[in-house]
Amino acid sequence: MSSYSIGRRVLRKAAAPATAIALALGLGVALATPATASGTYTGKPFVYGDSLLTSDWDDEGIVDVRTHRTSDVTCLWQTILYADGYLPASAVDGIFDDQTHAATVNWQRSRGVNPDGSVDRATFARAGQRISDNGSADGYRNGRYQGTARSFLVRRPTEGGNWMFLPPGRGFVPAAYNWRTC
Repeated sequence: MSSYSIGRRVLRKAAAPATAIALALGLGVALATPATASGTYTGKPFVYGDSLLTSDWDDEGIVDVRTHRTSDVTCLWQTILYADGYLPASAVDGIFDDQTHAATVNWQRSRGVNPDGSVDRATFARAGQRISDNGSADGYRNGRYQGTARSFLVRRPTEGGNWMFLPPGRGFVPAAYNWRTC
C-alpha cells in the first residue's frame, strides 16, 4: 500500500471528528448574543461595577427591542427615562416596547448619542455620568441618578459587584440581563 493511500485513509478517519469540532465551535459563535459576540460588554448576567460609580456603566451590554428586551436592565433603562421625563412611571415595567424605543431615541438625540433606539455601551456610559456617589454604608456603595425631572437611588457592593436600583413605587431591584422582576 502506498503512502498516498495510507494518508488518505488517515485523513478520512480524522475528518468526522474534525468536522464535529468545527461545527460545535461554529454553533457556539452563532448562538452568542450580539452583545457578547461584538465584545461590547463584560458578558456578566448583571450590570456590574468595581470602579467609580460614574464610570461603572461604560462596558454594559445592549438593551433594545431584540436583545434583553424583557429584563431588569430594561427596567433600569426605563427608570432612567422616567427620571429624565421621557416615560411615565406606569411604563416602567421591564419590557422594551415601542414606547420605550421612541423615548430612547429622543433621550439619545438630546444627549448627542447615536439615536438608534438601542441602549448600548455609549448610551449607558452617558447615563452613568449622571450618577452621584453618596458614599458607603452597610456594605454598599450608594449613589443617585440625577435626572432632569426626578432622581432615583442606585447601589452596588462596596468592593464591586452587581448593581441594584430603586424603580418608582418598588424596592431595590437587581439590574439583571436575564430575568425580569420589575
